[in-house]
Amino acid sequence: MPGKDEHEPVPIRTALSRADGIDLDIIELLFFAYRDFTSDPDQILAADGFGRAHHRVLHFVNRMPGLTVAELLDVLKITKQSLARVLKQLIDTGHIVQLPGPKDRRQRELYPTQRGRALALALARPQSRRIDAALKETGRDKRDVIEGFLKAMVNPDLRAQIDNLPGRPGTLGSDDG
Repeated sequence: MPGKDEHEPVPIRTALSRADGIDLDIIELLFFAYRDFTSDPDQILAADGFGRAHHRVLHFVNRMPGLTVAELLDVLKITKQSLARVLKQLIDTGHIVQLPGPKDRRQRELYPTQRGRALALALARPQSRRIDAALKETGRDKRDVIEGFLKAMVNPDLRAQIDNLPGRPGTLGSDDG
């Protein structure tokens, strides 16, 4: 159009589709599943003024008591600065305690308190119920396939972190050994 700025954005009126070569169906299912999977814990966390970052820290400290700050940073793949505020809040509110390492006192080991354990369980219960309901609907015999799919979604160089979690088959503290 004459006189119109030729750099003005032009709206695209067609939706993305499979023709674009993207698996939009699975992407959207993951978006919706994640939205609903996190909705119950989000409400519980909000009551304490916490968010999803607090949830992740609480989860892994409860799964691996004695985890060092450095190890937690590696698991979460976040910066020390990002963790500092969240960890301070969890310590100040009595959900986590930080102790010096027995061999290296500069190391800081993280442990849940009774309050932190109770909150971690309160957050995990609705998620566990949702997983249980989904497995009932899709078939419990498909659990290994579902776990395999989700693990395959994790970057290959980081999958060992999953295998090293307590209670995983073949790890110390697992139910199979």
